[in-house]
Amino acid sequence: MLTLRIGIQSLGEFTIAARVLMIQGTGSSVGKSFLVTGLCRLFAQDGYAVAPFKAQNMSLNSGVTPDGLEIGRAQVVQAEAAGVEPQVEMNPVLLKPEGERRSQLVAMGKMAGEVQAMDFLTRRQRLWGTVRDALDTLRGRFDIVVVEGAGSPAEINLRAGDIVNMAVALHADAPVLLAGDIDKGGVFASLYGTLALVGERERELIKGFIINKFRGDIELLKPGLTMFEEMTGVPVVGTLPYLTDVYVPEEDSARMARVSEPADGRALDVAIVAPPHLANFDEFDPLARRSGVRLRYVRRAPEFGTPDLMILPGSKTTVGDLDALRRSGIAARVMRHIADGLPTIGVCGGMQMLGKTIRDPHGVESNRPVVEGLGALDIETEMMRDKTTTRTRVRVTGDSGLLAGAAGLDFTGYEIHVGVSDSRDSRGAAAVMERADGGAPIAFVDESGMVVGSYVHDMFKDEAVTSAILANVASAVGADAGDDAGGFSQDAEYDKLAAYLRENLDMGLVYKTIGVSRA
Repeated sequence: MLTLRIGIQSLGEFTIAARVLMIQGTGSSVGKSFLVTGLCRLFAQDGYAVAPFKAQNMSLNSGVTPDGLEIGRAQVVQAEAAGVEPQVEMNPVLLKPEGERRSQLVAMGKMAGEVQAMDFLTRRQRLWGTVRDALDTLRGRFDIVVVEGAGSPAEINLRAGDIVNMAVALHADAPVLLAGDIDKGGVFASLYGTLALVGERERELIKGFIINKFRGDIELLKPGLTMFEEMTGVPVVGTLPYLTDVYVPEEDSARMARVSEPADGRALDVAIVAPPHLANFDEFDPLARRSGVRLRYVRRAPEFGTPDLMILPGSKTTVGDLDALRRSGIAARVMRHIADGLPTIGVCGGMQMLGKTIRDPHGVESNRPVVEGLGALDIETEMMRDKTTTRTRVRVTGDSGLLAGAAGLDFTGYEIHVGVSDSRDSRGAAAVMERADGGAPIAFVDESGMVVGSYVHDMFKDEAVTSAILANVASAVGADAGDDAGGFSQDAEYDKLAAYLRENLDMGLVYKTIGVSRA
């Protein structure tokens, strides 16, 4: 397809920057990320070079750019939908919650200390230049930049510290499409209230409304749409149905409650322990698509049950979440599961928890120099001041227990961690995976072969590795591993989402709004 470049063009002393379209919402979880993802794919299909942008993301779900910088997972997904590699400028500020009022600050892909909830005013002073420069850089590289807001622009108590909503729209003079969730009820009031609470100049930038998550007969809604347009003078760009047949990885764990249920037959019961600061949970979604797997999340001890496979996932605060699992009684259930010889996998922080000790001489995570782990893996972890963020090519070297038949398989994942782990001595846990470029051990197994820990995320997105592991779990518990995901294609899902947007949004009006002719 011919790419229609309309990006940076030098005309004497003047520079024409890429067009910007911003998606804001009446609140959280109204579908902003979903819409941006679909628009990135749609504009790319139409021949434009497209980039997503979110000035500040607050999420424990993150990813790694090709040059080893950390950004929000949603922007990694949106870049993938746009058909481009993720760049750190797509999410210059990432906040990773560590408590109710404290977050780790990641600025331009690197750890940059901590911020408190009350720092929203000084945050603008510190970070606005970074946000502005990142957006301007993208506008010089792409034809269209699709910007995602955060929460609501109508939080009047936070306006002075805004670096993610109307401040961005004003800087780029970007038209804004305001999305509301009709499934929650009160969508007209939410949209109208938002319009009323933003400033006059900001109100002028709101060029259209999007009604999202609609169920029922559209004919019943149409009179309301007409009346609302007359009241506000702003057009409704479209009404998007409540989509249940499109898969896009979630930005955060707000909608993580789903449980996959196989159509028939005996299913492998896979339980994922969900600590308070669970990170990168979407890497387990491929398991939910398997016909022979029932995937569920465990938040309380009584929910643990007797799973065939237990997964202890990554965590932003390994020590704090380990303490929380002990207080809740889940840690005791985990240890009973392991003592019974049942399959267990720890990923990243989960592997650290399964080890003997977690040492923190620099006070990276807590004020305790040494914390006792669960002791299932004979490894020690030391927290480091610097964070490892890298994409990793991995080869499986283990060939027993959960990894029987997997030796020699390769897969690509990513690492985001501040700890370094190793066996305590030559009789400790055996290394069972290696990086293609060498370096420190990356995964370990206990003597039984039934407890595996790895620093690499996205292992379950590799069909061959997943099939081998599930076959070994099924053999251990006397069940059927079921079939694979049936030819699932994430690329096809993006295409499906773009098709829904074309069908339900007035794309002619959208293109006119951003000042770009349709390809």
